[in-house]
Amino acid sequence: MPLSDPSKILIVAFEGWNDAGDAASHAAEIVVDQCGLSALTHVDPEEYFDFQLTRPLVEQGSDGVRSVKWPDVSLFGPASGDIDSPYVLTGQEPSRLWRSFASQMVDHALAYGIDSIVFLGAMLADVPHSRPVRVTATSGDAAIRDEYDIEKSSYEGPVGVLTVLSLAAAEVGIPSLHLWAHVPHYVHTSPSPKATLAILEKLEELVGIQTDRQSLEAESVQWEEGIDAFAAEDEDMSAYIDQLEQARDTADAPEASGDAIAQEFEKYLESRPDRPGSNES
Repeated sequence: MPLSDPSKILIVAFEGWNDAGDAASHAAEIVVDQCGLSALTHVDPEEYFDFQLTRPLVEQGSDGVRSVKWPDVSLFGPASGDIDSPYVLTGQEPSRLWRSFASQMVDHALAYGIDSIVFLGAMLADVPHSRPVRVTATSGDAAIRDEYDIEKSSYEGPVGVLTVLSLAAAEVGIPSLHLWAHVPHYVHTSPSPKATLAILEKLEELVGIQTDRQSLEAESVQWEEGIDAFAAEDEDMSAYIDQLEQARDTADAPEASGDAIAQEFEKYLESRPDRPGSNES
């Protein structure tokens, strides 16, 4: 059965273009923390990052010593004998040498016996914050599509490193599943715990990777209430959110066909390929 063994699954999420509201990278961090994963390897930042695009940070320790924190991508893995936890690849999206990066990551996947990859992403969309967050699942692998009754993405356009890595993995026989959360574009400047929560729920539903989401649920309620309060003071914004809610409720109505929803989703992708956080797989 596809994706049936968590210990052979690699979860991938990067900060940046494919991470609207920091939703995907935060989900990956939660999996790392709650599963007690340890860092197995790090990439060389000098090789894969343009420091003018992804600038390093200077930090000062409690002892007053200043140091530079460089951009990083790390591969985390479970302890020996842990058969319930996945591997996780996360960090900032590399800014150069994507083909070399993908080749190196695929080599790591093969070395650790990984047989499938779950890519996490989040895109900005015309959706209301007050409704459940949609998480779209797609796969280029026929067996995975049949198992989970999902579609193959027909997106064409600009991509992030997620797609490059996905295609490189497919070339060596490692299939992948892509999960994309839809984040309201009008709150794109702040983290979206509600989208992170939706990704983790979908991850458990499809792959069986469990996480404690109680604190995230509380953060999601506070996030939604905060936007409600802000919108209540802005008549135009409130009216716009009302329109989005009506459109969402219409799409979710029992009489709305799956084909119609899929067509609207593809139409959205074609019209907004360059928007940061756009869906690509």
